[in-house]
Amino acid sequence: MDLLNTLLEKLKNPIIAAVAALIIGFAIGLSWGWGVQPVEWVDASPELLNKNYQRDYLRMTVDSFLTNSDTALAVQRWQNIGTNADQLLQEIGAEPGAQNKQAIDAFALLVTTNTTPATAPEETPTDDGSGGMSPATRYALIGLGILVVAAVAFFAMRLLRPSIAQSGEATPAQQAAQISQDAQQTDYTELGLATPITQSMTTYVLGDDLYDESFSIESPSGEFMGEYGVGISDTIGVGDSKKVTALEIWLFDKNDIKTATKVLMTEHAYNDPTIRQRLEAKGELVVIQTQKPVRLETETLQLLVTVADLEYGTGPLPPSSYLDRSTLELAIWPKNNV
Repeated sequence: MDLLNTLLEKLKNPIIAAVAALIIGFAIGLSWGWGVQPVEWVDASPELLNKNYQRDYLRMTVDSFLTNSDTALAVQRWQNIGTNADQLLQEIGAEPGAQNKQAIDAFALLVTTNTTPATAPEETPTDDGSGGMSPATRYALIGLGILVVAAVAFFAMRLLRPSIAQSGEATPAQQAAQISQDAQQTDYTELGLATPITQSMTTYVLGDDLYDESFSIESPSGEFMGEYGVGISDTIGVGDSKKVTALEIWLFDKNDIKTATKVLMTEHAYNDPTIRQRLEAKGELVVIQTQKPVRLETETLQLLVTVADLEYGTGPLPPSSYLDRSTLELAIWPKNNV
């Protein structure tokens, strides 16, 4: 189920959806062209054959003429070979092998001296590409193909459009995006601090099982400096919606070989030795608290994380054990500027 949800989330990206549609369309086209309605060549002209097969065809033409003495048919078959006919005739004349040399010479004399226009070429049956299927079967398969393409297109459109629950309520991810958009960012200049290089708001809402936000850091001149973000670090309990008990904050600096990380934990998780032991390898453990900044530092950057809003979930699990909602403000400065 998690794999399916991850796939559906990825397909919400228009570029990924377009690539997936291209691959699916290519696969359907190949299946149709090779399996359902392949092109079949029947009684093709010898001119389309490989040169070695043309040589064999000419030898058989000579043998046939020796047997039936049909001048018109012999000339017609020779002409059907095309531009390679003269060269191939010279080659088999020079190397007759087991074939009758006199018959080859007689055939050569015939085709070089005969000036009577050849009869109309043998008609090459045309192939309509149906592969021998009846028209009813072919049209039924075409209709089925159209329905499949329409179903894929409809499914893709549903993925690309914002997913709205039947009740009319927005999904957890949409609710979180709206909360972040409405949240008031801190004016650090009023606090006597320098203006951040970049400043972002991010919100987790219970039910957003794929919560994972990342942001790029660029200098005023547009130079890439690094990235930072936040995602789900650990959960508690069972059920369809993950009960998030810890969030992982990270800061990547292109000038530092290590990525700085800290784990924001619920009060219950922070006081649980088993959970603490499980998360210690991910970074410094910190209790998540409103208006209590958490700082991450790298070689040239520092990230200040402020919990702007926090609400614990309620239910059968221990108190203060998982998040119902959490809004974080993330601000980046050059190191030693704060």
